[in-house]
Amino acid sequence: MTQRLNYQAIAGAGMRAFGGVHQYVATCGLPRSLVDLVYLRVSQINGCAYCISMHTRDLLDAGVGTARLMMLPVWCEAEGLFSPQEQAALQWAESVTGVSETQIPDADFSAVSAQFSEKEVVDLTIAIGLMNAYNRLAIGFRQRPLTSEPHPAA
Repeated sequence: MTQRLNYQAIAGAGMRAFGGVHQYVATCGLPRSLVDLVYLRVSQINGCAYCISMHTRDLLDAGVGTARLMMLPVWCEAEGLFSPQEQAALQWAESVTGVSETQIPDADFSAVSAQFSEKEVVDLTIAIGLMNAYNRLAIGFRQRPLTSEPHPAA
């Protein structure tokens, strides 16, 4: 896969604006591990190799266990691996990311609202929207993962 263009260099001011939103999310008060799980799940749904690589490494560096990372795509079946707050955030992330299909049902809003304050729900939704935007840039312009380990020889 060849990168189509270097969007970061071409539209540096726009990317810095996204960086400002990223910084807001990083300092809004939501737990970093929760935000990183949401970023990874959104990137998995969207199929963004660049972001999956980045957020998986961030979570590993933060000490998140490999079992949780491996089970993230099926978090709703991974009983006991994710807290009720994480489950609500992941359901909200899936619902918001798939808005054209889900129409974000009231049940999902009720579930996330039961676990988070109104400000936290807004901040979480900003994080989800930001990651969806980053995914679309990376996928659209074929941003390669930061590092790719070759498959070991058979």
